[in-house]
Amino acid sequence: MKNKYKMIVDKYVDLIRSGELTAGTRLPTHRDLAASKRISLATATRVYAELETMGLVSGEIGRGTFVREISLPPGHGIDQHDVAAGLIDLNFNYPSLPGQGELLREALRQISSSGDIESYLRCQPHAGRLSDRQIIAGHLSRGDFEPKADNVIIVNGAQHGLTVTVMGLLRPGDVVAVDALTYSGFKVLGALYHLELIPIPVKNNGPDLEALRQICKLRHVRAIYVMPTLHNPLGWVLSHDQRKEIVNIARSNDLLIIEDAAYHYLVKTQPPAVAFFAPERTIYVTGFSKNVATGLRIGVIICPEVYRPALERAVRATTWNTPSLIVSLVCNWIQDGTVSRFETLKRRDARERQRILKETLGHMTCISHPDSYFAWIPLPEDMRADNVVKVLMENNISVSTAEPFCISQNVPQAIRLALGSVSYENLHKALQKVSNLI
Repeated sequence: MKNKYKMIVDKYVDLIRSGELTAGTRLPTHRDLAASKRISLATATRVYAELETMGLVSGEIGRGTFVREISLPPGHGIDQHDVAAGLIDLNFNYPSLPGQGELLREALRQISSSGDIESYLRCQPHAGRLSDRQIIAGHLSRGDFEPKADNVIIVNGAQHGLTVTVMGLLRPGDVVAVDALTYSGFKVLGALYHLELIPIPVKNNGPDLEALRQICKLRHVRAIYVMPTLHNPLGWVLSHDQRKEIVNIARSNDLLIIEDAAYHYLVKTQPPAVAFFAPERTIYVTGFSKNVATGLRIGVIICPEVYRPALERAVRATTWNTPSLIVSLVCNWIQDGTVSRFETLKRRDARERQRILKETLGHMTCISHPDSYFAWIPLPEDMRADNVVKVLMENNISVSTAEPFCISQNVPQAIRLALGSVSYENLHKALQKVSNLI
């Protein structure tokens, strides 16, 4: 026979899945549930915790426990990359430029008619060929940051670079400090590799670094994950002083720094990379998915020499080596100026999309950077993000809630808009619908 606790859980499951308790319904407080069902407060808390684990409710500090919208895709769309016909996708960024397909065709012709074509059929060094690493190191060099080829590891995209870093340098149970709102892909990695992600409270212009100091006093933190240039999803670009302060904290507490620079190319003038200030402890990860094309899964890790063997082992374990054919294609485009041209055009493209955003949503609270491909929209107090996402989905517009990006227990009511994957016309149309709904 079921115990009383299980019977209460099952009753709520039936009420929510049948639609009798609709999305957004506020459930009794833990204390009221305990009193009405004649159970202990601890058992009431356990009931809601199980319902939350099942994805049926969400608890919000200071507000209560609410029924979630369960008709949405898992992750509120963030894990669904197949875009249905007619759907305007403001969930993912895969910016493309006119004519890139023909440039790819011509680049493949050039590769096929020159060099040792059979070399592409053979395995390559785990970190990539030295000549390719030299070209990539040169492309990423600027006056304040000049990586050497020996510190470059070529991987299958920036996400693979983060995966290799976690696999090679961290262990299950390690504590990693991350922004309370952070890149969803790193959150997924943390869960997959059983890391304990500790949220750093966020301020208007970056993470609360004093709070980070306190976290390091209370916990044995192994690493910090940062996005100093065009933070995803909040769009900030950390100042010179903020970057130096992160390094000071890392050195004081012997932290590994994982610097995610996936969108750095969009900001023409920016402070030095964190890796410039702390080259001895920073793993710098970037890629060519955003500035060239998402289908060309080429990424880069720049690391201190001491970490290279462990990172190469992780590359070997996951993919052996990055396909040299695609690496050659990207390196050829670096050398003939194509990548730089793409980056210039995409900077203009991102600014135009931010202009459209301001034109349509300028009357609302909107957190973004004028050079970025995304925006963060906090919702009014009486509005729930999962309901907004559902209504927009019914209007063939896909956006994400805050949940995939949120590390802390209290998930804010907000939506995140990716601006880089649709035409200007469709973007304007979709943002107008977002504005009308909110």
